[in-house]
Amino acid sequence: MQGGLASEPQLVTAATSQQATARPGATGRVVVTGVAGFIGSHRAEILVGQGVDVVGVDRRCPSWDAPAADNLAGLIGQPGFRLLAADLGEADLLAWLRGVRTVYHFAGVAGVCRSWGVRFTDYVASNLLATQRVLEACVAAAVPRLVLASSSSVYGQSCGRPCREDDPTRPVSPYGVTKLTAERLALAYALRPRACTSVVALRCFTVYGPRQRPDMAISRLLRAALTGQPVRLYGDGSQQRDFTYVDDAVAAAVAAAAVSAYAEVVNVRGGRSVALREVVRVVGEVTGRSVPLLDGVQPSVWPRASAGSGRG
Repeated sequence: MQGGLASEPQLVTAATSQQATARPGATGRVVVTGVAGFIGSHRAEILVGQGVDVVGVDRRCPSWDAPAADNLAGLIGQPGFRLLAADLGEADLLAWLRGVRTVYHFAGVAGVCRSWGVRFTDYVASNLLATQRVLEACVAAAVPRLVLASSSSVYGQSCGRPCREDDPTRPVSPYGVTKLTAERLALAYALRPRACTSVVALRCFTVYGPRQRPDMAISRLLRAALTGQPVRLYGDGSQQRDFTYVDDAVAAAVAAAAVSAYAEVVNVRGGRSVALREVVRVVGEVTGRSVPLLDGVQPSVWPRASAGSGRG
């Protein structure tokens, strides 16, 4: 997802692994924002592997951001991939979107706990204001389809049954509020009279897999098992979530780009709810080591949401 700022657009292409200022043009048919992030980098890898020209946009530059460098290692130097290191809040997006058929908008700031307090302004800037600039550029460039990464956090606390796309949205964190607002904004653009850009928003449920953020539950539990450093659980372990493997989230994005739709929201999830204590058990089984846990619990930051059997 988005990271630090880049004052000038910088480009990495197959011809050179060094950053160089470049003039945008018809350099690719697909744009992936947040390409240096978890899901964005996986989506870009699949596209490039299929021979699609990809322009990846991220304000984190692999020359100075180690996680970005790790996530982009499979893309830098690949034919058809170009990296625009720029902030979505400042970049000349229209110049890069001309001739593009699909924008995968995966950029943003993630994390429920950090969204409270002074960092909320960063969430608003990255998740909402940047999305509005992307939408305006898509309209101006007549991009046919925007695939938006939303979140299951828009649902808030569960009503005691699996969530469906038409359930009420009552986010219980500032992060969830920004994701829901961005989602509603994107749908409003798609529903305008004579709108040229259709939107499919993907409400992803706890995506995990290679290159997952280190602050996520599965990463923390695996690290604890492998290092022996105890980890403190949030809640009592009974809270449940639908987990989604990153390849399945990417497959959903592929389908979202091609489906006949103009303003849709879709749940993306693994198919069944799993309690956190079950995740702890599986981690121990997979690693062959017990997961050391600290005594006591912290208040849960997991909304008790699981996806229904509708279109998700």
